[in-house]
Amino acid sequence: MRLFFPTAIAPKAYDISPDMLQSMGIQGLILDIDNTLTTHDHPIPDQQILEWLERMRSAKIRLILLSNNHPPRVKPFAQKLGLAFEADGKKPLPGGYRRAALAMGLSPQNTAVVGDQIFTDILGANLAGMSSILVEPFLKEPFLRFRFKRFLEKGILKRYRKKQRGRSD
Repeated sequence: MRLFFPTAIAPKAYDISPDMLQSMGIQGLILDIDNTLTTHDHPIPDQQILEWLERMRSAKIRLILLSNNHPPRVKPFAQKLGLAFEADGKKPLPGGYRRAALAMGLSPQNTAVVGDQIFTDILGANLAGMSSILVEPFLKEPFLRFRFKRFLEKGILKRYRKKQRGRSD
C-alpha cells in the first residue's frame, strides 16, 4: 500500500512553497500537466500556476514536465512555460521519472513529483525512489475510467490519512 502513498499532499501545485521543498531536501520538481497545472487538453495554465512557477524559479528550484501525452500536446505547453519536458512518459513506469531527474542534473533523492493521480504520478515517483506531492485535480473528469480511478484513490487516501493521524498522536 505504501507505493500508493504520497510523501505530502497540497491543495494545488501553487500551494507548494520553496520552504516546504527545502525542508524535504528537494531541489527539483517533475510536474504533471493535465489537472495539475491546467485542465485536460487546455493549452494555457492558470495565472496562479504561472506566478508559482516564477516563485519556484526565483528560489532556484529546477522544473521539468513529465506527461503521458504525446509531443504535439506537451511541446507547445512546455514552450509557453519555458520548461524542458518528457512526453510519452509511460507513467507510472520509473524510466520517464529517472530521465527527467537526470535532465535536471538531480538524483532521485533531491527530486519530487507533483501530480494529481495516485496510480500514475504518485506510484511512479515511489517506484523511481522520489518524493511525491499529490494535488487536487483542477476539474473532475467526466470519463468513466477517471471516475473509477478517483473512486479507488479515495480508499487509498483514507488509509493514508489514517496512517498520518497515527503518526501525530
